[in-house]
Amino acid sequence: MTVRPRRRDVLAALGAAAALTPGGLLPGRLLSGGLLPGTERAAPAGGNTPLFRISLAQWSLHRTLRSGALDPLDFAAVAKNTYGVDGIEYVNSFFKDKATDFTWLGQLKDQAESVGVTSLLIMIDGEGQLAVADDAARARAVENHFRWIAAASFLGCHAIRVNAAGDGSWDDQRERAAASLHHLAEYGAPYGISVIVENHGGLSSNGKWLAEVMAAADHPGVGTLPDFGNFHLGDGEWYDRYRGVEELMPFAKAVSAKSHAFDVEGDETNTDYRRMLKLVLAAGYHGYIGIEYEGSELSERDGILATRRLLERVRAELAG
Repeated sequence: MTVRPRRRDVLAALGAAAALTPGGLLPGRLLSGGLLPGTERAAPAGGNTPLFRISLAQWSLHRTLRSGALDPLDFAAVAKNTYGVDGIEYVNSFFKDKATDFTWLGQLKDQAESVGVTSLLIMIDGEGQLAVADDAARARAVENHFRWIAAASFLGCHAIRVNAAGDGSWDDQRERAAASLHHLAEYGAPYGISVIVENHGGLSSNGKWLAEVMAAADHPGVGTLPDFGNFHLGDGEWYDRYRGVEELMPFAKAVSAKSHAFDVEGDETNTDYRRMLKLVLAAGYHGYIGIEYEGSELSERDGILATRRLLERVRAELAG
């Protein structure tokens, strides 16, 4: 059964988060008409328009970034010049202290624009659990995401990716996650920012549960970011990745092409990309699909390039 959050429950549970900064909103790209037109699901216009476009998730370079060999400000140029992509997905852990530093964010934005790269979204981690039972902790978690909504808007992104972690029963976590997401989407609407959830461990890696959360949140600014590989439920149990992606695609505003290893033919050894991309396209999704290489057999550079080649090859096959 799908349970929609009641407005009074949202306000009661998240009352502390309603006390925003002076004026009610942080700096950013404020809109008078609500959400920006969604280009993330735009259908092909015909001719030479590809079935989908390819972006690069910053997490693919997490070892290089953490070692200091790559400055986060140079990510856009590397994405374009080394990997040949024109869309990027940021991860907040690489600039955690910069959420309200609009001078630094301005440099990040300028770097992307100077090389013709589109900033798509920011993946948010470490800001609290949106489905935790403790009301005060949940309110803090919601409020912690406000600054990232403003930062994403400032950069020209269309969304932030959040996590739907919590505690308690299936139903309780669903209701709390839905209420938090609804509240965040209400806050994000004037900025043109959607709030999207990735299957990222715990109940969120259960496609059925996360699909129920989407229905319960009941907001056009709430959606999913289906990841091809993040379906580990814990204790060695896995949710079927193809079933999960199929369940999450009706709500998708972004897609993550997770990769770890490749065989001699260049196919990913954990995920059948042909089968997976057919599911993505069947849902009417023709936006960006983000490369997210997490393997160790290949270097980050070679793994990213192998994932791009695979996406391009399957895309050409499906188009033909």
